[in-house]
Amino acid sequence: PTLSLRGIDNALYYHLDPHDRSRYLDFTGCGNSLNLNQPLVLRLVMDGLRRWVLEYGVDGFRFDLASTLARASAHDGSGLRVDGAFLSAVAQDPVLRGCVLIAEPWDLGPGGYHVGGFPPPWLEWNDRFRDTQRGFWLRHLGTRGEFATRLAGSSDAFSPQRREPTSSVNFITAHDGFTLRDLVSYAQRHNQANGEDNRDGNAHNLSINNGVEGPSDRADVRAARARQSRALLAVLVLSLGTPMLLAGDEVGHTQRGNNNAYCQDNPVSWIDWSHADWSLHDFVRALLALRHQLPVLQSRQWWRDASAGSGCEARWLQPSGQAMDVAAWNTQDDGALMLCLCDDAQPHEVLILINAGAHPLSFTLPSGDWMLRLDNEPRPRAPAPAGHAAATLPPLRRLAAHETLPPTSLWVASRERIAA
Repeated sequence: PTLSLRGIDNALYYHLDPHDRSRYLDFTGCGNSLNLNQPLVLRLVMDGLRRWVLEYGVDGFRFDLASTLARASAHDGSGLRVDGAFLSAVAQDPVLRGCVLIAEPWDLGPGGYHVGGFPPPWLEWNDRFRDTQRGFWLRHLGTRGEFATRLAGSSDAFSPQRREPTSSVNFITAHDGFTLRDLVSYAQRHNQANGEDNRDGNAHNLSINNGVEGPSDRADVRAARARQSRALLAVLVLSLGTPMLLAGDEVGHTQRGNNNAYCQDNPVSWIDWSHADWSLHDFVRALLALRHQLPVLQSRQWWRDASAGSGCEARWLQPSGQAMDVAAWNTQDDGALMLCLCDDAQPHEVLILINAGAHPLSFTLPSGDWMLRLDNEPRPRAPAPAGHAAATLPPLRRLAAHETLPPTSLWVASRERIAA
């Protein structure tokens, strides 16, 4: 006997080609796709999810290729159905509807890309954030308008009328693809160890090697990679939405250029703690502590402009200090801008200065007593505080009215809010 779903009832459990029912509809790249429109299949999945919650205490799930689970049956076109069997069942289930639900909102089938298409309260991986940030910081691609849209929660994908900005799971790297260290160290994938002649894994990585493919002892190469890594980590944590940090990125984990290491249960994929970048670890720790200290960086509501509503107000400025205009939003010249965040209910305003360009650039700051709280300049590791008390980050220095930011720089400053 065939002890598998295929052997039990192949036509029930899987999406089959309506023109040739001996063949599967493959939306996953694994050869077949479960058909959750069938009540028994849906019950199997729901029972499994409930067991993980009730018996093992799991508080949420991330669904790989989630569009597959939400597809209609073949005779209905196999498209995504937000009111379909699986999403509707989860929404009304008393155990699952309160869990954290994260979708990878695409699959490999036709019409499978649905970023922003899942219903609340689902969270969704936002690959537009990933690609925009990589392109902007590493390849000098895209406009300031596209960059700001991602920084501000991707309202073009996640409708403010029906979704919170936390619906966007922002990320730079994930378990698929390059690690952060490899993203700034390799221009090409190096997957020969996977046994598929380097054909597997994504070839479109928007990565950069800074002049040397792989490890380097050159001080200038190492410094450039360190600044780029810190800039990408900072923009991840500071952006509106839900940040997702890949385990190991905070200590400079490398997979030696392998961007499809699922099959490498060996030192290629293992985190090498003996070579951990503790200076980078300290930067991430300081970055998270700063976010904790400044509530204006923790908004769960959409940023607003000065003309409407309450909550966190966002003002976008050119390096000259002038307000952004249509021409400035659409230019690709220097990759530089400022973002000022303030909230009447919070005691501090925050100013984020960004120079993603390849050359130093002068900035004219808004008036006020701005204190630099964090920058992405690599520094030697500081001694650990006695007793490992909660990190407190004193201001680095008072900023002048005009400051010059080095290439690939992100600074965060704050000032006490001046009451109107």
